[in-house]
Amino acid sequence: MLRLREFETYHGGAREEGLLDFSASLNPYPPEWLDEMFERSKEISGRYPYYEGLEEELEGLVGEPLTLTAGITEALYLLGILALRGRRVVIPRHTYGEYERVARIFGAEAIKGPNEPERLAELIERNSVVFFCNPNNPDGRFYRVGELKPLLDAVEDTGALLILDEAFIDFVKTPESPEGENIVKLRTFTKSYGLPGIRVGYVLGFERAFRSVRMPWSIGSTGVAFLEFLLKDGFEHLRKTMPLIWREKERLERALDVRSDANFFVKRVGDAGKVVERLKEHGVLIRNCTSFGLPEYVRFSVRRPEENDILIAGFRSVLNGA
Repeated sequence: MLRLREFETYHGGAREEGLLDFSASLNPYPPEWLDEMFERSKEISGRYPYYEGLEEELEGLVGEPLTLTAGITEALYLLGILALRGRRVVIPRHTYGEYERVARIFGAEAIKGPNEPERLAELIERNSVVFFCNPNNPDGRFYRVGELKPLLDAVEDTGALLILDEAFIDFVKTPESPEGENIVKLRTFTKSYGLPGIRVGYVLGFERAFRSVRMPWSIGSTGVAFLEFLLKDGFEHLRKTMPLIWREKERLERALDVRSDANFFVKRVGDAGKVVERLKEHGVLIRNCTSFGLPEYVRFSVRRPEENDILIAGFRSVLNGA
């Protein structure tokens, strides 16, 4: 009899209605062309979504060859097909849980290590695969190229493959990204455009390999319409909204004594589950970080000023025992 293995999922569950959702780390400002985009999606829903031409145009906008995928999640599973079977996979201990899940699904040996690049580098062996999230999820720490050097050197010396997840790099004020033959970079638009339901991302590196195993029509008509408007937009929406997010991020840092390089924070609160439930009473939903291996921490994102006011007031009330 065929036996199917079960794997725990780490994210993507139902959200509770009627609460301000700070648990999802998204741009709180939707694009001005959102309604037009959905109308365009209706127009093209009656045909198969071919997007190779849009892929070429996006390469021109980004400035290098890439592979379009249905968000970073599809890219991770394509990596499973291409590179994970039977391999030793090194993963930081406190990071996005889907790396370990994908590794185990494809029969890889998952090795958990320290989050710091120089210490994680000590676990890299010949032909291993290394996952690193930058900025890291959930703590928002961004490592500059110089800080990544021990990891980059170890990858080069051993012939390992570095999978660099840059899902939140658009939220970093002065981003930089390493180059190298053994580096695959994963990026997405779902965070920076605040549209997680529209599954559009891309991979930098090894484009011929990724395209060879990519599922046909994986980006539906809404994703194609999004790409059309994104190309017209030329990232102008990001240039307009990121300064608004950075300003509010700095205000939350001062108000709640937290630090991050991304658009979200972790805060140590003791009993995370209890604090999450108490904040719901104030109309606020935040993320319990137990699935990241941090049961005493919560994660919350940056939203609009009036919404952040409610978060600050709720935290102060709950943490002061009111």
